[in-house]
Amino acid sequence: MAEPNSEPAFLRTPRTRRDLLRTTGVLALGAALTGPLAGCASEEDAGPAGPPAPATGAPVETFSEPTRKLSGDLAILLWSHFVPSHDTWFDRFCTDWGSKVGVNVKVDHIDQAQITTRIAAEISAGQGHDLIQFIAPLSQFEPSVLDMKDVTDEATKRWGTQLELCTKSSSNPKTGKFYAYSPGWVPDPGNYRKSLWEPAGFPNGPTTWDDLLKGGAEIKKSKGVQMGLGMSQEIDSNMVLRGLMWAHGASIQDTNEKVVLNSPETITAVEFMAKLFKETMTNEVFSWNAASNNQGLVAGKMSYIVNSISAWRTAQGTNATVADDVYFVPALKGPKAQLAAQHVLYNWIVPKHARNADAAKEFLLHYTANFAAATYASKLYDFCAYANRTPNLTGWLGTDPFGGKPADKLKFLTESTKWSVNIGYPGPANTAEGEVFNTFVIPNMFARVARGEQSAKDSVAAAESQVKAVFDKWRTQGLVGG
Repeated sequence: MAEPNSEPAFLRTPRTRRDLLRTTGVLALGAALTGPLAGCASEEDAGPAGPPAPATGAPVETFSEPTRKLSGDLAILLWSHFVPSHDTWFDRFCTDWGSKVGVNVKVDHIDQAQITTRIAAEISAGQGHDLIQFIAPLSQFEPSVLDMKDVTDEATKRWGTQLELCTKSSSNPKTGKFYAYSPGWVPDPGNYRKSLWEPAGFPNGPTTWDDLLKGGAEIKKSKGVQMGLGMSQEIDSNMVLRGLMWAHGASIQDTNEKVVLNSPETITAVEFMAKLFKETMTNEVFSWNAASNNQGLVAGKMSYIVNSISAWRTAQGTNATVADDVYFVPALKGPKAQLAAQHVLYNWIVPKHARNADAAKEFLLHYTANFAAATYASKLYDFCAYANRTPNLTGWLGTDPFGGKPADKLKFLTESTKWSVNIGYPGPANTAEGEVFNTFVIPNMFARVARGEQSAKDSVAAAESQVKAVFDKWRTQGLVGG
């Protein structure tokens, strides 16, 4: 068994093995798993995530023999993917790799909302999984995890420069530590119903936040169909509200990690959201979970949401009429910027209590080498932080292999890196930003004003007080700059 802090054995000359088994079912990309499924459908899926995968076209997987012998068990914990076909592929992929290298791999999938609590419990107990993935920054756990700089450096050596938003979401410039390894991410576009927005005067959907207010209000007034932008304690609310802030020139911190939340720009953004809520939404957005906006769109009850492509994929399998009516727009333009947070960020950590860190790090390099298969298995949901690992992505987005109508519906995502940034922008996703994110300070700040409980000025001031306390705590520990 590897020592927790031992360096992984990196091999630099891969060799090809046989193609993936092709799918025969709605959710499967692999024909049969070599072990029982550990995962289950995510709560965000309102049903089967789209049509069956095509019989051909899945990327060839490669395998690199480790330079030292691996052994023992490797316990992996990650979310139940919003596109369930990914988990079918991933579980088979892990078992297949383990059988080749002599490691018994066990995979556990749980709902993404439970992962940070689970990590904290395992760290407190000093035992648990060797390798854990979350879909947002895990910077608040920096003191309790291994430095992943060796894995990131090796990946960069093999495959080129890592996408900046992934680097900023997995490393601490103050300490120089990579508290996570971030091989992938997911864009966060707007999803709109063309049949509703066209009569409202926006045949190609909204392009600005002002368009969203004008068109959304008209649709709710004339059609009785609301929009779905959450202000609750869940991940999607965290993402979209930061995008709105950035569009108005506001942010939690500046590039030097100084708290700048209490600003006229933040107050304006909060006031705008209160108006948007009043004219286009209902009170249910205050109690949403990560499934709610997806389910509302798939059911035909939402005119616009901000989300990945998972709701649309679900609709392909459960409500084709809605699926064909769903189109996408990039981040909306605001007075100062056109930016969105990454919808999902793949952050992998190895806790200090891990008993097989060597195998964990070797697996991550194998996973990254085969990220094209992950992209395909997720039905183009997962994007790689290393562009050359998915050479067919542009072609897939231009001609959707999973039955999109029209086939080029996702072509706009080829430019998604231009309008996507990390949590913590314009600074890094430091430990303080991680805690602020996971305690939902920003959604609560917006919700208080939308409900009429506080003025925008008072709510922003209260939120900044909370944020400063968090930053001060981590700064005294030497983990935040500024």
